Order: sequence, then structure tokens, then C-alpha cells
Amino acid sequence: MTEQSLFTKIINDEIPAHRIYEDDQVIAFLTIHPLSDGHTLVVPKKQVDQIWDLDADDYDYLWRTTQKIALHLRNTMKVERVGVVIKGFEVPHTHIHLIPVPYDMHVSFDPETDPPVADNDKLASIADRIHL
Repeated sequence: MTEQSLFTKIINDEIPAHRIYEDDQVIAFLTIHPLSDGHTLVVPKKQVDQIWDLDADDYDYLWRTTQKIALHLRNTMKVERVGVVIKGFEVPHTHIHLIPVPYDMHVSFDPETDPPVADNDKLASIADRIHL
């Protein structure tokens, strides 16, 4: 049996998270290392290491749900764009980063300059604001 990922522990309520969306196949929550307010991780509930290993139906569902969440973030965070990134290095569980940003914001995933852990009260406030 594969060891439970950090995200599976969040899905199973073993670790707290600021959830903004959940259904029977996908969960979305705010990252604790946000590059911008509303930086969200969209995660399939089925633990699969790499996105390319999802079966076709799960892959399609994940992207349809990600689109719904991204459009919601763009509207509620009042930004011009929502960036999308799949890095696939830190946690062995497929996840998609959605990053609400204005057009002129520079976003970097340099591990040397990762943002600090966000303030829990601020994350809670943002999660309440953007919850679907």
C-alpha cells in the first residue's frame, strides 16, 4: 500500500485546511505558501502521483472542476487572470495550482524564495470570501 500523502490526510480530515470547494472526486483548498491571496490547490481525492497517470475520466473531471474554480476565483478575487501551474515535485499526489494575479504581477516558483507560511486568520478570511 502506498503511504498516504499530505493531501490524502487533508482529504481525510487528519490535517486541517482552508477548503474552498469539495465534491465526491475533487477538493480545493488554499495553500499555506501562497504566491498571492487566493492561491488554491485543486486535488483529486484519488491519490495518484502524477497527473498523467489519472484515467481519462478523472483527468477530464479534474480539469473541468479546475476551470469552474478558476473562473470563480477570478470573479471573487477581482483579478484579470488566474494562472495555472502543475509542478509535481513537493507532494506525490496530483495537484494543480491556481494563482489569482493582476496582469502585471510576476510569479516565481524559485524554491530559494518560497513565500513564508501564511497567517492562518488571513487564510480563513480569504477562504470564507471565495468558498464555492
